[in-house]
Amino acid sequence: MKSQGEKSASITGNKEGASGVLYIVATPIGNLDDLSPRAAATLSRVDVVAAEDTRHSGRLLQHLGLQKRLIALHDHNERDRAGSILDELERGHSVALISDAGTPLISDPGYVLVREARRRGLTVTPIPGPCALVAALSAAGLPTDRFLFVGFLPAKRTGRRAALEPLRQESATLVFYESPHRILDAVSDIAAVLGDSREIVLGRELTKTFETFYSGAVAEVLPALEADPHGTKGEFVVMIRGAEPAGHDDEEGALDVDHLIRLLLPEMPVKKVAKLAAELSGRSKNDLYQRALELKQD
Repeated sequence: MKSQGEKSASITGNKEGASGVLYIVATPIGNLDDLSPRAAATLSRVDVVAAEDTRHSGRLLQHLGLQKRLIALHDHNERDRAGSILDELERGHSVALISDAGTPLISDPGYVLVREARRRGLTVTPIPGPCALVAALSAAGLPTDRFLFVGFLPAKRTGRRAALEPLRQESATLVFYESPHRILDAVSDIAAVLGDSREIVLGRELTKTFETFYSGAVAEVLPALEADPHGTKGEFVVMIRGAEPAGHDDEEGALDVDHLIRLLLPEMPVKKVAKLAAELSGRSKNDLYQRALELKQD
């Protein structure tokens, strides 16, 4: 017997093909050929399409030769509009949720709707497909065994730097989305907070004609971006190599890297300190260069 106030787990099955299902449908991030046959079939079968921008999504449906009832669901109306969509589902109508591009809910609307649908015991079925962060990571050449998706950074410099500060020692690969008109400021702030020697990869216009990757140390990528006449056009995925794990100074016999750097700084330039410390510790020379700069300023 459950105690008072105890909640039961929600268990819903996959009823694909039945009415009353909320389908979370991934759509292309640029190249229409990336729309899966299953996604196209789902869009053709549902009664209603809930879209972030009905004009944008209308063009996708037109490309597929489909005419569907469209409901706008975006950041500004999701809480008000979710109820009517859930009513559609409870009346037995199937609904496809799509965003402007990629997989819904990944820095896009849909969380309120999906959570409430599950709370009501309705079936929610994902139709997987394109996702900008996964596409970018797969081609970036950065570690992907652990990554932290942070979404969009704050628009203003103060907020952006404050958001980056807690991530300085994060060892997982960091992933952000960024808009073209803020990309230069964002990379500048990354250099200021995480260090200009940190490895970074920018993916621009993924899957489109002018798809471009910029990679290297932040200090190298920023001028390359500024010099590219197309460098501030298109949407960006920003990926940053994580910080080297902190030294295990508490382990017997482990090298105290900070102590070593402090001993070497009075004797040689920062670059040589970082090179020697990297050889002795096995850690990243770029990260130790940044650490040496920090300790030199203390």
